[in-house]
Amino acid sequence: MQYNKDAPGGMRLTADQIIKRQMQAQTKKDEFQQLYQDAYEFALPQRQLYGVWEGGSTGSKKMQRVFDSTAINSTQRFANRLQSVVFPPQRKWAKLEAGMDIPDARRTQAQAILDVYNDKMFAVLKQSNFDIAIGEFLLDMAVGTACMMVQPGDDVNPINFIPVPLFLVSYEEGANGQVDNVYRRMRMKAESIQRQWPDAELSDELKRRIADKPSDDVELLEAVIHDHKRGDYCYHVIDKTSKTEIVYRRMKSSPWVISRYMKVAGEIYGRGPLMTALPDIKTLNKTKELLLKNASLAVAGVYTAADDGVLNPNTVRITPGAVIPVARNGGPQGPALQALPRSGDFNVTQLVINDLVQNVKRILLDESLPPENMSARSATEIVERMKELAQNLGSAFGRLINETMIPLVSKILEVMDSKGLIDLPLRVNGLEVKVTPVAPLAQAQNMEEVNAIVQYAQLMASGQFGQDGALAIKSDAAVDFIGDKMGVPAAVRNDASERAVLMEELKTQQAQQIAAQGVAAQAVANAEADAGTAQ
Repeated sequence: MQYNKDAPGGMRLTADQIIKRQMQAQTKKDEFQQLYQDAYEFALPQRQLYGVWEGGSTGSKKMQRVFDSTAINSTQRFANRLQSVVFPPQRKWAKLEAGMDIPDARRTQAQAILDVYNDKMFAVLKQSNFDIAIGEFLLDMAVGTACMMVQPGDDVNPINFIPVPLFLVSYEEGANGQVDNVYRRMRMKAESIQRQWPDAELSDELKRRIADKPSDDVELLEAVIHDHKRGDYCYHVIDKTSKTEIVYRRMKSSPWVISRYMKVAGEIYGRGPLMTALPDIKTLNKTKELLLKNASLAVAGVYTAADDGVLNPNTVRITPGAVIPVARNGGPQGPALQALPRSGDFNVTQLVINDLVQNVKRILLDESLPPENMSARSATEIVERMKELAQNLGSAFGRLINETMIPLVSKILEVMDSKGLIDLPLRVNGLEVKVTPVAPLAQAQNMEEVNAIVQYAQLMASGQFGQDGALAIKSDAAVDFIGDKMGVPAAVRNDASERAVLMEELKTQQAQQIAAQGVAAQAVANAEADAGTAQ
């Protein structure tokens, strides 16, 4: 991103003020800690940082209390499915279009340029780590809130996408529910600070720590603060030990993309489908735990031993199992050794487990696709299933477009513009340049509109409505509308002016053909007349 650390005016918070605001934002986030911690533990243990960041081993076991993998598999399939229908790998999932503020006379030219920029953007994305990063991003989205940074890269990979676990991020909302200020906790080797930020101004204390212990981690706080007076952003990096600022920059826009799956009024953090499925997930996990305990008792058993001086339970080893010394095993004498009867039958758990598994899969949209052993599906069925998926996602799809796709495209274009890959003086605000989804899920919705127009045109052309029906459709507007909805590139389509020229040429050719046919007919008639005269 372009930045200017010496920009005049605006506001600039001190390191103490930023640390205080970060602590306040973290306090609000801690209200969601138990919810998020349970969701990550039972459904995304590989991204679970609770207890690890505070001092635990990074290679520690994170699934000590997990006895069922249904939520883990379904969450992974949810993220993969969402990526395949909204951000399909190695494919174009959005299109840049000229907005309403572009004059009609220049819209065709502007669209041709935007098509070139669109192709170049996706060519850059195919060589970047975007497909990997968006997969991790959507995993966090299943919990409720996902975070990603879009930063300039090198000459080989111009753009770098960094998905950041929500555990490390806290933020504040501004006007209209937009995320303004973002705080990120970081740990970095002391010797890497200067390489990460070449413009860093290190304090004397930090320089001594780097010289004495270069491989030790340094606690840092990265903050992006929105300056409402200037309309840009302040970028800070603070050494939390000494509470000194080591990096300060001015940015045109924030590098952060913060997206929520669903948000409740009065809350700033999102709630994803895992929040809805969490009661069933925990119940399923506990049921599996009890089932395994019951199975271990059924296999190993627990025994009682009569303490009669003959059987010494200290020397008898029954494996697998346990021996419990007792005075007697029934009656005056009773058997010296007998199995301890178990109470109840736990076979009913299988019925409960099946219901819980289906509930979890249904909530995480892991049941709409046919089984792999079924026959191939038709294109019509696939379209209908896409429509069903769009209906199930509901408002989450719109939020995914507004909080993820459009900000991502805006930041990608800004990085490309700053690196000289494109020259885009227009703003991606929906009026000058708008971002239109062209992924499979969006195309399924577009096809509904296309089908409505086609059915209407067929009905009007049937003759049931007479001359009014024949003149009801604006064929020139319908052609452009259908082409836009189907995502046909402007480079392979004729615009209205080109179609008018071609129409005039076609009329001229038809007139010439009619004239030629008239001349030929007259020649035949003359020849027949001459033949009759000769006879």
